[in-house]
Amino acid sequence: MSIFKKILKFVALLLIFQEGLSAAPLITSKEAALPAATKVVTRGISRGPAIKFITPVADSTVSSPFDLRISFEPRGDSKVDVNSVKVTYLKFPYVDLTSRLKSAISANGINFQNAEVPAGEHSIKLTVQDTDGRETNSVFNLIVARQ
Repeated sequence: MSIFKKILKFVALLLIFQEGLSAAPLITSKEAALPAATKVVTRGISRGPAIKFITPVADSTVSSPFDLRISFEPRGDSKVDVNSVKVTYLKFPYVDLTSRLKSAISANGINFQNAEVPAGEHSIKLTVQDTDGRETNSVFNLIVARQ
């Protein structure tokens, strides 16, 4: 293989790799402009999987894009039902974000790299069930700084 072909192959691979690092929209500015939904109340005690927010820390200010990392911890002998995970942006009408996060969802949690979110405060509801049908709901706020 000539040096020219090797350089072209390297540049092509670099562009493909760089494409994977680009920011991905989690919430659009059009969705952020929707009116807020009525306050959602979740119950405090659940035997469903635990939901732990790793990054960003709930109610702390972040800059967009950021990495969204959430862990799921099943209780007892059950396992997390990956197909039960639902992520909802609490606007009126509700915006289902699950399909945007589908490739980042696993039994261990959510690991979504380079999430783009407009500046402002955003409430998101996360629902997850275990294989025994026990459900946990959690609402968290993302506060995104103006740039």
